[in-house]
Amino acid sequence: MLCLFAAGFFLASAPIAAVTAQAAFRVCNGTQSLVGVAIGYRAEAGWTTEGWWRIPATTCKTIIEGPLSSRYYYVYAEDAEGQGRWAGPVDLCVAENEFKIAGVTDCFKRGYQKIGFREYDTGEQASWMVQLTEAPRESTGTQ
Repeated sequence: MLCLFAAGFFLASAPIAAVTAQAAFRVCNGTQSLVGVAIGYRAEAGWTTEGWWRIPATTCKTIIEGPLSSRYYYVYAEDAEGQGRWAGPVDLCVAENEFKIAGVTDCFKRGYQKIGFREYDTGEQASWMVQLTEAPRESTGTQ
């Protein structure tokens, strides 16, 4: 699952609309590929990372149920085909298979891998949604 191939993909995020009945942190996969997602957050016991949630193309999955307890959450995702990666500058620990890891230091010494997560400031909202989307492809190659 840990492909390091970077492609032209990006993350969009927004608070979930007020009409949503349940509070949660959700990730929606707006691509045509299966995506694996990991999340990091600070809990009372300290930093925690968890993964992998498998989110099929054009579907959403609740990653954290209930009202959010932290202001900042960290997301890393990559598609199963190795064509896209949604990452950032915040290094956290991950494992190859399903995991829940306490702490963010000494990843390699503890038998884990270290990878860059993207930070999301939820503004202390009770709910949040991250949308994984493919970046538009420009025909001219200029930006």
